[in-house]
This record gives sequence, C-alpha cells and structure tokens, in this order.
Amino acid sequence: MLRRLRSAIPAFPGHPAIPSHRTMPSRMPQILSVVTAGLLASGGILAGAGAAQATPRHPAAASSQPTPPSTAPSCAVGEFCLWGDENYSGTAQNYDLRTANPGDCIPLPDGFAAHSFGNRMSRDVTIYQGPDCSTEGDFTTYPGGGTYVPQAPFVVRAVKIWE
Repeated sequence: MLRRLRSAIPAFPGHPAIPSHRTMPSRMPQILSVVTAGLLASGGILAGAGAAQATPRHPAAASSQPTPPSTAPSCAVGEFCLWGDENYSGTAQNYDLRTANPGDCIPLPDGFAAHSFGNRMSRDVTIYQGPDCSTEGDFTTYPGGGTYVPQAPFVVRAVKIWE
C-alpha cells in the first residue's frame, strides 16, 4: 500500500519519495534559465513602456503644483478664487490668508454667488450653500494645492478656510 502511494506522488526534485533518476533532466536548468531570461526581458520591455508613458510631455506637467485648466483666469498660488459663473467666468472674488482668518465663516459679498472656484491654498476650504456656513444646507470640503471646480455642485454663498 505504501509503495503505491509513493508512486502516485508527482515528481519534483529533492522529494525523498522520488528516486534520484526521476529528478530534473540535465538540460532542465539550461531551459529554465533561458525561459527566465525571456520573461525578465519581456517584463523589462513592458516596464519601459509604462515608464515612457508616465514621463510628462510638457515642462509644466512636471511641476509639483497642478496647473489650472486652460479656461481658468488667473488664481495665484495661496489664493482661493471664486467666479460668479460656471467655467471660471464672470465676476471673481479672491481670498488668501491676508484677507481671511482660518476657521472663520466668510460670507460672500451681497449679490455675489459663486458657480465655479479654484483652491490654490495649501489648506482645505469648505464651501457652503448658506451664507452663514450652516450645515443645514449643502457643504463640501476641497483639498488645497490646486483643486479646480468649473461647475460647483451648488450655489456657493460662504466659505471657510481650515487651519
């Protein structure tokens, strides 16, 4: 019974149940090295193709700061900019740490409601539907560093810059 079980064990090198004549043929290490080299070479080609695609095509794309969409008017680094119309058009309001205290609710001026904005501050900014930063209406926080929203999810009437 034990002999039948040993013969049913699949052959692989170094197994104590396999006699030495059933180990790898003498050419097997050469074949494996050729196959391994081929796999490594094809992996290098694929990795090289991926690296080529990841390389920025424009010098501006290589900068650490995201660039604004081509349709966006100027919004300087360190500012939170709002526009009265979608796609960064219409009257603009710009806020920075000189004009806004972090943590304070900043209602937008009377008669101004924003429909697009860009956050080029290093801080997160929350936009509010209500002019008093109430959480009863819609509100959403956007990360700093280069977030552009050409169509706000709701009419923006107040903002809060976080510390």
